[in-house]
Amino acid sequence: MSAAALATDTIVAQSTPAGRSAIAVIRLSGPEAHAIARRHVHAFPDQVRVVELAAFRAADDEVVDQVLVTRFDAPHSYTGEDLVEVSTHGGQVSPARVMEQLVLSGARPAEPGEFTRRAVLNGKLDLLQAEAIGDLIGAQSRALHRAAVNQLDRGLSRRIEELRDAVLNVEALLSYDIDFPEEDEGPIPRDRIAGAARDVIARMDALLATAPAGELVREGALVVIAGLPNAGKSSLFNALIGRSRAIVTEVPGTTRDALEAVIEGSRWPLRLVDTAGLRETSDIVERLGVELSERHVRGADVVLACGDSSESLQHVASRVAVLAPDAAVVPVRTKSDLADGVAAAADRDVTAVSAETGEGLRELIRRIELEIDKRSHAPEPDMPVLTRARHHSALSVARSEVAGFLQVWEVGELPATVTASHLRAAATALTELIGVVDVEDVLGRVFAEFCVGK
Repeated sequence: MSAAALATDTIVAQSTPAGRSAIAVIRLSGPEAHAIARRHVHAFPDQVRVVELAAFRAADDEVVDQVLVTRFDAPHSYTGEDLVEVSTHGGQVSPARVMEQLVLSGARPAEPGEFTRRAVLNGKLDLLQAEAIGDLIGAQSRALHRAAVNQLDRGLSRRIEELRDAVLNVEALLSYDIDFPEEDEGPIPRDRIAGAARDVIARMDALLATAPAGELVREGALVVIAGLPNAGKSSLFNALIGRSRAIVTEVPGTTRDALEAVIEGSRWPLRLVDTAGLRETSDIVERLGVELSERHVRGADVVLACGDSSESLQHVASRVAVLAPDAAVVPVRTKSDLADGVAAAADRDVTAVSAETGEGLRELIRRIELEIDKRSHAPEPDMPVLTRARHHSALSVARSEVAGFLQVWEVGELPATVTASHLRAAATALTELIGVVDVEDVLGRVFAEFCVGK
């Protein structure tokens, strides 16, 4: 869709899911939003942001529904345009007929995400906030929900803006040296410029270090339950997810495929995977299951090495160490409620659990999260994190450009005008996240910081 079309079209869409419900909200936005709504709403609200009860009428004056109407005037709306929200009764027919009449009166059905796109183009949101809205809607864990709320509140945007400002400050130092070499203060010390660049790199590195945590927030930590056949893996899986999903029998080799479910920890979403027993077998189908288990173990963030005896625990732990030497391993003594499991784990490193009674499950979740914290360098609560590959890519490019500038600057073989191109590229990379940088930003800093023209 062209920018011209975005500027002139009035769009309409149902903002609530279709189907049986108490109400359905239909949103109309664009230069003709009020005029189109007036043709059907009797009477159209005179005041903004005040909900009015009204009749919605078709072109032939038939009453389609009794609706609640809210008027928003540009630029004080979600999209920054004139906007109308019509709340109809739910179901299939009323919302569809209201939509139909608004389209017949000149509105165009909105494309996916077009309301938020207009909000970005009209300066109501930045790109990071727009992504946060998508994450907030699609969040399936509290961790991603918390990160999205923080990002919607411009937590990450402010951090990126601070980095951009820091890059521009370095460029301002260079610009002063280039444009005003004869000022009374003399040239800017090269060490001062190099130190400012190093500070920017350190701050970028700190934010880039949150990427592993951001990936865990979005995707969840892969926690694989591994052990010998009949070690209680599937029972533990069912106990952790709170329902019977894995088949539990006394027959070794029952689990032939990997089952996956996501549960909420206090800090991270956990992707639990129940796998086939790790053992040598001549059964072709079971062997495929074992190979699949081994692949999951190799890719795990945390492996729960399960056994119902000291011997089985040692066997599984050694097998996992070979398959995934870099994975965090939590030894788990299963079936602790049974008579032969009462002597469970004198070793403090072993967590004793009972799928039957629930004993040890909370402690197990706590241990899993501690291991994840160690591996991901968990950021402080409410600290912005990089949750998307786009964020990491743009910031990595910016970091690389500042590092390139510093390397060339310290050698001192190229003029400042040439080395400054790295800083401009870094600032441009950061604009991919938050907006457009104008040369006036740099000039403004030069005049503010050095009193040029005194």
